[in-house]
Amino acid sequence: MIVLALTFIDDILNYNSLSIVGLQKNTGKTECLKYVLARLPLEKKRVAVTSIGIDGETTDQVTRTQKPEIVLREGMYFGTSEAHYRQRRLVSELIDVSDESTSLGRVVTARALTQGKILLSGPSSTLGLQRWMRDMRRHEIDLAIVDGALSRLSLASPAVSQSMILATGAAYSINMTQLVQRTAFMVELINLEVTSESNIALLTPLESGMWWIDTCGLLHEMPMATSLSQQVEFQGMDSCSTLYVAGALVDTFLEKVRKNKSLKHVELVVRDFTKIFVTPQQLRLFVKMGGTIRVLQKSKLIAVTVNPTSPSGYVLDSDALCDRLSQAINLPVYDLLKN
Repeated sequence: MIVLALTFIDDILNYNSLSIVGLQKNTGKTECLKYVLARLPLEKKRVAVTSIGIDGETTDQVTRTQKPEIVLREGMYFGTSEAHYRQRRLVSELIDVSDESTSLGRVVTARALTQGKILLSGPSSTLGLQRWMRDMRRHEIDLAIVDGALSRLSLASPAVSQSMILATGAAYSINMTQLVQRTAFMVELINLEVTSESNIALLTPLESGMWWIDTCGLLHEMPMATSLSQQVEFQGMDSCSTLYVAGALVDTFLEKVRKNKSLKHVELVVRDFTKIFVTPQQLRLFVKMGGTIRVLQKSKLIAVTVNPTSPSGYVLDSDALCDRLSQAINLPVYDLLKN
């Protein structure tokens, strides 16, 4: 496991950005962030970190359970709100104060001059987060880390970060079989293949609506606005090879596509996995009938971490959980506290 853990950190260094996403509160996301921050080779990489929510609190404000505190090492850059910057327990050099306001004030970027504890509460929108990441590149940051959450999964999309780590555990489900199945399905969505380069060139600029590409490579707009529309018309789409949904992909729309004979072998494209809100059953039926789902952008899923303990105190067998989940997703799975 020690050798695997070293590889896990080495893999992170191959990318310039990383999101750490929890599938539920108390799945060990903050422990994962702490683990990564403590082991990155700062002599080789300039590292910056921020959080979508609030990270570093000693007590979870919802579950009232104890939370691990965030410790930054000397030389690390960080982005947090004005309110939490004032509460820092380290010496730092102020780098920038953004124009974007959050509920806790503007986002402050600074560099730690000593080791110490910090509350992280960074940009709260995708655009704000993208702007912060661009600013970090201006400061020659090699690796920008975003601490995320499933409820704000769009902020951990491939539009924001090149790579990601997924945290899951007993807080997500205390039934091990269900936990493995639900986590494996999320991993399946994250790992969906990217569509062709020609499709990417045509579809990336389209940020709304639904579109289709015919067998000659020509682009057409569909009359309805979104996949959530009650009435979906597929007339004149016999030559459709690719169907693009710019917004959310949901079960009802996927079922309508599956039942349309002219779309039997269609490639259905979404922007990235965060736009998919379908059940495993509907996805399996769609693929079984000959359909394919692909994405315009994807992040590299580096690893999955587990917290076998639920907030209520129920504990799953860590070794069994890691083994079963690793077999299901064909990726390393770590219980970082145990190891």
